[in-house]
Amino acid sequence: MSTRIQVAFDAADPHTLARFWAEALRYQQEDHSALVAQLLAGGLLKETEVIEIDGRRAFRDVATCVDVDGVGPRLFFQRVPEPKTAKNRVHLDLQVGAAEAPAEVERLVALGATVAWTTSDRGPTTTTLLDPEGNELCVS
Repeated sequence: MSTRIQVAFDAADPHTLARFWAEALRYQQEDHSALVAQLLAGGLLKETEVIEIDGRRAFRDVATCVDVDGVGPRLFFQRVPEPKTAKNRVHLDLQVGAAEAPAEVERLVALGATVAWTTSDRGPTTTTLLDPEGNELCVS
């Protein structure tokens, strides 16, 4: 039996964060509009639990993105009421190689990330960035 992995993020704005990470990882945001319509029609979802994103109806408090090649884990973003207050205990490392890392950092900054610091104290040069909600990620 194999175990599939989904990485869950708490978020103030799950749709904005899903859009950032989909672009960052070259993933695709999942379209839940058919499921949303089905749940609304069946009375299992309230209109107040739905928003329109990019012309489609979506869950207000949840967004996801997936690897288009089906290799990487699904990312799940869920709205929570409290803000991020401390350093992540888990973060994603984007390993692109030393030659590609500077360009990747620039690309991520253009998408909305900010550089926190760069270090080479544990081997290869690694840049730690913060996503639009302050979650850490590393590029090496």
